[in-house]
Amino acid sequence: MDVETAAGDLLASLAAKADADFALGVQRYFPQEIRALGVRNASVVQLANDWFRERPDVPAVTRMALAEEVLSRASHHEEVLLGFALLHRVARTGLGGELLQRSEYWLETYVSNWAQCDDLCLKLLYPFFLGHLDRIPQTRRWVASPSPWARRAANVAVVKFVRRKVGRSTFELPLSHVFDNCTRLMRDDDVYVQKGCGWLLKVTGGVHPDEVAAFLHTWHTDMNRETFRYALEKMDEETRASLMAPRSSQR
Repeated sequence: MDVETAAGDLLASLAAKADADFALGVQRYFPQEIRALGVRNASVVQLANDWFRERPDVPAVTRMALAEEVLSRASHHEEVLLGFALLHRVARTGLGGELLQRSEYWLETYVSNWAQCDDLCLKLLYPFFLGHLDRIPQTRRWVASPSPWARRAANVAVVKFVRRKVGRSTFELPLSHVFDNCTRLMRDDDVYVQKGCGWLLKVTGGVHPDEVAAFLHTWHTDMNRETFRYALEKMDEETRASLMAPRSSQR
């Protein structure tokens, strides 16, 4: 298979699905202007799946090369999503540690908004980690990335692993992982990095409410108000009230 030709064919097929009205509507989800074709996420994934359904013998290494080619040409939002979608079906068993290395590069080079970041984390890295739990700690290095999307991904990529049934066992993300990430990122200048902290703390609070409450009590003065409120969402009413009281008194 000629990867360059295949990438061109896929991008042309994606462009043929463009809808200018839908693209205009998508813009309301983003504070900054994005270049969108106007293709629904499900249609992007379906395009990738249909393409490989007609070519079932394409090995994972070729899929990776094809994804790289699509991403290198991407100039619209959905083209980045297509690059990731090409790897969904081989993420759990077909790819190794190279996916994490490439993901860090993609986050720093091609990802330009929260939706692309979360798509990579929740649709590609989630199945990858289900088959490679030992790789999860490697995402901790992303907290020091110059890219806000890699820093956000440091938390979003692990949010489904706070407690997760995997086969016959249950995996739990160490609290030290959660709290170290959030301590290092809670003062981040980027609002989406801060929201990633709030999201991870909220999910962790549903599993470890006492520990998260203690963490929030210690660090509440360092947190953005929106991040703090997001982290409280799964707390009981009494705990929320007690944690919010010190912040209210500081107004």
